Amino acid sequence: MSSSLLTQAEYERTAAMLRGRRIQRVVYYPLMGGDDGCDVEEWDFGTWHQPTMGVELFTDCGACFSAVWGSSFDHFGLEVFPEPMTAHLRLIGQPGGSAAVDVTDHPRWSGLVGRKVTRVDIAWSSDSASGLPTPNAVRLCSREEVVWIAVASPAEWPPAEVYHLGTDDVMVVFTAEFAAKVGIPSVGTGHGSGS
Repeated sequence: MSSSLLTQAEYERTAAMLRGRRIQRVVYYPLMGGDDGCDVEEWDFGTWHQPTMGVELFTDCGACFSAVWGSSFDHFGLEVFPEPMTAHLRLIGQPGGSAAVDVTDHPRWSGLVGRKVTRVDIAWSSDSASGLPTPNAVRLCSREEVVWIAVASPAEWPPAEVYHLGTDDVMVVFTAEFAAKVGIPSVGTGHGSGS
């Protein structure tokens, strides 16, 4: 993963840029494996998705945002940049790299795609050894839907009941119940850029 260092203020400004825009396209970047390195890993688990390397959001004004895992905040966190995934990932579409999977038409995204993002909240954590706040998740809200993009993964494979927050995997969560199970703090426990 290649990413630039971020500050908390820059991060909050970038997340706030999503507010008021309409998401027109969503692309996941799950890993590829198997004997030839070209099999796309499973990513759709119903109430959550595991696009491991990141999520790319395209908006109605032509802007592109990438949500990736990184360590700019001294611990694995969710980093959001106003640029395409090609600025952060190598080997896209190549054996052993990441696949670009368009999920725009996936039913779980239907309440957010094409609708105005009315609120963006950041779930910050200060669990790292340095005590610096680390962004663990971003919550995107429209009037119809709430979607969390987080750094999280199952504790074991196949996924069971335990999940870890603050990992080097990107997870997308579609229900408040599952967000709580993963450990994503509810709104009001950290800084946000909502209104």
